Amino acid sequence: MLDLKQIRENPDLVKRAIADKRVSLDLDALLAADQQALALSRTLQELQEKRNGNAKAIPKAAPTERATLIAEGRRIGDEIAALKPSIDAADAALRDLLLLVPNIPADSAPRGASEADNVVVKVVGGPTRFDFAPLDHVALLEKHGWADLARVAKVAGSRSYALKGDGVLLEQSLLRFALDRLVERGFTPMSVPAFANEAAFIGTGHFPTGREQVYHLEADDKYLTGTSEVTLNALHSGEILNEADLPVRYAGISSCFRREAGSAGKDVRGLIRVHQFNKVEQYVMCKNDPEESEKWHRTLLEISESILADLEVPYRVVECCTGDMGLGKYKMFDVESWVPSEKLYRETHSCSNLHDWQARRSDLRYRDAQGKVRYCHTLNNTALATPRFLVPLLENHQQADGSVRLPAKLRPYLGGRERLGAGLGT
Repeated sequence: MLDLKQIRENPDLVKRAIADKRVSLDLDALLAADQQALALSRTLQELQEKRNGNAKAIPKAAPTERATLIAEGRRIGDEIAALKPSIDAADAALRDLLLLVPNIPADSAPRGASEADNVVVKVVGGPTRFDFAPLDHVALLEKHGWADLARVAKVAGSRSYALKGDGVLLEQSLLRFALDRLVERGFTPMSVPAFANEAAFIGTGHFPTGREQVYHLEADDKYLTGTSEVTLNALHSGEILNEADLPVRYAGISSCFRREAGSAGKDVRGLIRVHQFNKVEQYVMCKNDPEESEKWHRTLLEISESILADLEVPYRVVECCTGDMGLGKYKMFDVESWVPSEKLYRETHSCSNLHDWQARRSDLRYRDAQGKVRYCHTLNNTALATPRFLVPLLENHQQADGSVRLPAKLRPYLGGRERLGAGLGT
């Protein structure tokens, strides 16, 4: 959410952001709604002042005038009571429109309409070369009995999966590897619920848009989260932290859920696009300073790159254009891992700086060194998500005999084994 004062004073800047981010919003309608809400508020204030003046006059009035003043006070009270529903409706309408106002993207962010306009800023490793015919991840999983995709579909439907044996151990080792990396870097691990209330989703910007991607637990009026960011971002809502408490750094781990509405026929085979997954998430809440949040943005990106480097997976970093970065992002990078079977890079990490856009929606504040209460800046990035990351890991590290070589840094998490699928104990 943007500061309403900023919108009033810089409508052209906001209109450019709306156009750059391809948002369906009429800013003139929002400004008109703002004026209506202000006019009703002024009318209410005038009536309240009139009622107060009338109340002060009654004790001083002559007995013959008191009845008239009392009647006038009641009439004003009735006017105020009649006006309040209109004020509430106007405020709610304005609030609904404000929730759709995008963040102003960085001047340096690429302008574009879709992911096709994202800009590659770094390539590490390059495509893996094989001297044999490599298998895709589904064939590898089935060859070694590391997953049962067919049977679980009878139970949970499409886009479901069930890992088995070493498939489970590999997944858990990856999640722990990522979690340990964040702890080493000073993050506090947080295991959070996989569901949250509506306010938490509004706070991150996943609502009001994006509802079609979220599972609703209607009986409890809760929603299944697609990232622990939703919960982590809401933890300090309504609090005023001290500047000395910042930055807050959380390593969130949770099960995540996504309906994948609108993805019919897309990535239906394998582990790329599933309804339930597990993720270790980086979340930072820092002071309201563009240089400070830019530093943390680069740090979050560097941490993800270090994880990929240690897992020996080729990757590239792209800077997302305005049309692909989402409503609340000030600046955003995607990290994409190489998938040999598809001969392309797949997004495995998404690194975002939102400035104070989420903090205004979620009421995340701190008191600075001068005693002024300010909104925080928030940032997030994937550390590692499974089962998607199993795809590039398995495919890039497969060997000619069908086994999968384990990266050296991951071996301690799997009992020192050097390979999976090449016989017991290897």
